[in-house]
Amino acid sequence: MKESQPRTIYLKDYRRPDFLIDETHLRFQLFEDGARVTSHLHIRQNPDAVDFRNVLRLDGVDLELQHLVLDGRELQPNEYVLDEDGLTLERLPKAFVLNVVTWIKPQENTCLEGLYRSSSMFCTQCEAEGFRRITYYLDRPDVMSRFTTTIEAEKDRYPVLLSNGNPIESGESDNRHWVTWEDPFRKPCYLFALVAGNLEFVESHYDTMSGRRVQLRIYVEPHDLEKCDHAMDSLKRSMKWDEEVYGREYDLDIFNIVAVSDFNMGAMENKGLNIFNSSCVLANPKTATDATFQRVEAIVAHEYFHNWSGNRVTCRDWFQLSLKEGFTVFRDSEFSADMHSRAVKRIEDVNLLRTAQFAEDGGPMAHSVRPDSYMEISNFYTLTVYEKGAEVVRMLHTLLGAEKFREGSDLYFERHDGQAVTTDDFVACMEEVSQRDLTQFRRWYSQSGTPRIVVTDEYDEASQVYRLHVSQSCPPTPGQEVKEPYHIPMKLGLVGSDGQDLAIPFANDVIELTQSEQTFEFSDVSSRPVPSLFRHFSAPVKIDYGYTREQLTFLMSHDSDGFNRWDAGQRLATSVLQDMMEASLAGEALQVDQAYLEAFRSVLEDKGDDYAMLAKMMAVPSLSFLAEQSDVIHVDALIDARETLQKRLVAEFESLIVERYQVLDSSMKGTGTDSLTMGMRSYKNALLMLLAAGGSESVGDLAHRQFRAAENMTDELSALNALVTAASEQAAQALEAFYQRWHKDALVMESWFSVQAASDAYGSLENVKALTEHDLFSEKNPNKVRSVVGVFAGQNWKQFHQADASGYEFLADWILKLNKLNPQIAARLVTPLTRWKRYEPARSEAMKSSLARIARAPDLSKDVYEVVSKSLK
Repeated sequence: MKESQPRTIYLKDYRRPDFLIDETHLRFQLFEDGARVTSHLHIRQNPDAVDFRNVLRLDGVDLELQHLVLDGRELQPNEYVLDEDGLTLERLPKAFVLNVVTWIKPQENTCLEGLYRSSSMFCTQCEAEGFRRITYYLDRPDVMSRFTTTIEAEKDRYPVLLSNGNPIESGESDNRHWVTWEDPFRKPCYLFALVAGNLEFVESHYDTMSGRRVQLRIYVEPHDLEKCDHAMDSLKRSMKWDEEVYGREYDLDIFNIVAVSDFNMGAMENKGLNIFNSSCVLANPKTATDATFQRVEAIVAHEYFHNWSGNRVTCRDWFQLSLKEGFTVFRDSEFSADMHSRAVKRIEDVNLLRTAQFAEDGGPMAHSVRPDSYMEISNFYTLTVYEKGAEVVRMLHTLLGAEKFREGSDLYFERHDGQAVTTDDFVACMEEVSQRDLTQFRRWYSQSGTPRIVVTDEYDEASQVYRLHVSQSCPPTPGQEVKEPYHIPMKLGLVGSDGQDLAIPFANDVIELTQSEQTFEFSDVSSRPVPSLFRHFSAPVKIDYGYTREQLTFLMSHDSDGFNRWDAGQRLATSVLQDMMEASLAGEALQVDQAYLEAFRSVLEDKGDDYAMLAKMMAVPSLSFLAEQSDVIHVDALIDARETLQKRLVAEFESLIVERYQVLDSSMKGTGTDSLTMGMRSYKNALLMLLAAGGSESVGDLAHRQFRAAENMTDELSALNALVTAASEQAAQALEAFYQRWHKDALVMESWFSVQAASDAYGSLENVKALTEHDLFSEKNPNKVRSVVGVFAGQNWKQFHQADASGYEFLADWILKLNKLNPQIAARLVTPLTRWKRYEPARSEAMKSSLARIARAPDLSKDVYEVVSKSLK
């Protein structure tokens, strides 16, 4: 095995670079059979280096070195050491200029890192370590340089030539032309970007708070021009919000976005030239769902916010990745909450945490927000770094309050502008402005796992004293057997018998947990309250309190915190489902508790106009969430219980569900994308999907009528999904009609693939294999792979977890295939198999067997090797 034991990189081994690159001048000559890259590097010894070694190691992968010139003298092969990972120079002067000429083949670059071809354009993706696939360089984030880039290409094929910063010069000769771009801000090479192609753009401008006019452009392939308006509006809203909430103003004359069809990630925040996966920037109501509109808005905001939290202040090393990602996810989450429903946004974020990030914390790849080690950094672009990292920042915001948090962020941006820093530097700024010791809080960055909070209470009627007893613990995770207590903010509500909140003697109603066990006492409490714990999900923890079903029903109706009102309903449904799963395992009849049915009825009868919230309130917990609540995952019992509950809900309330659906359907038409209209569509389609999942005989006609009359993609795709989910006789006809209408739109067809791959009826292994052989499917396109293979393994529980293990073997086959083409995507597909220890014995062994087969494969990439080897321990 070529890379059977890749080198592990440790945070404790970090050393400042021995050399710095003050200026980087690049020239790209782009041709159809490859590209010549000439770099002109102004390098000097680092005066702050510790234990300086006069050895310069430049990273480089899959490069053909053509020339290497030091201070004007061409070096001979015996004057440097060249290997498959880079080149080494020794005994260098204190300052020198190094010219490097490399030849690369972007058209053969299927891993989509560095410079590669997507459709008919050249583009780059350099984070985390893609720049080394372009030229030999110090490819690390703490080496920051000023970049000047010249791009030369055939004018007819590539009329648009883009890079970071501002264009300063251009020219042409014969059939070729060139443009030079200058970025005045120092940056690490992972923020470098280049695009060359036959693109068109939509253009607008934004006047900053200081009165500067910034040119805004979104570049796309010509047929996508009509899908850019929403992204442009989102960009302007993001720029305005960042000025108002954080005081951050954009700093260049131009801000460009480019949509790329082949992209491993969602988007990339390259300075002044954001490159987006086309699925994350293109949207209009005819071709994109409401969820896509909100996703585009959030991702545009996220990448724009990186201009300060990631670009102007960047991370010292890749262990600090959450410094930029966690902070920026928090910022984009707050932006989305301000643009739409705060409670609904919080529900969506916490759902992701509880179903996927908590699972990551409990699996073999568990790691802290600031990891201690890695083999392949691409494997650590995880929910822990991003989403849990954002929760850590949110807790700081909760503990300090909005005003002090803003002071801390101002200090952070001002003190560290133009620097590569650490999470400790970020927390230190918060400490300084608040005058608080956050030493214990830093454990959130260094300890892995999800803390478990156990709460008990007592009420003394005679003295009118109410007490909360709170304990915290965190289970062992790989490499961390023992955990110290965390500093945890618990936003608390005590709801009286009249449904009103009692006064809490703590600032902002926040109790701070700092010990393994603590007791909190409340006086003058006239009757026993119902505790509303961790309001707004104030910390990423698992909460264990013995709520009765009556208390949960009470909180569903009376809790003033929207998130906890929803959470009470989810806890009630989960309790009912867990009883049903136990009955299924025991071979007993499955019963649905009447208390839950009545609570569900109250949601259906709610005449309020927060439709997005109502859609969340009526949602039955997902299989992924239920699996996370189980000590041992019994797939058949999970599916049996959830399906039975959905069928009972439809049997009990079908007429009411249909009535609510029809009222909403008749009262709204068109393509509006305001929050109220999107909320109404969300609720209407949630009702339709419940009818489909619950076996309603009326759903076929309702869904088919909606499918034919739909004026927007949300309604059209929801109706198609309902028909497929219900295995309606109209489903095949609708799938064909959808295909005929949209087969020329790649993004829409990814939804067509996904609807089938996720379906019990249409997502059989035979059908999924057929989808991977479809003319519109491409194994080289990450979006297509995710829409079929990823959806099948991640969402189609019944078919993926077939008892004969055929689903596991299918996934293993695809991981091995992609291991050679695109190791990043291959490694991410391993996730469904990594939790094999959690499943019942037969499935557990089958999943382990598939992992072992992957591990035995020759020439396994370090991306896949790391995930598989850790999973098998």
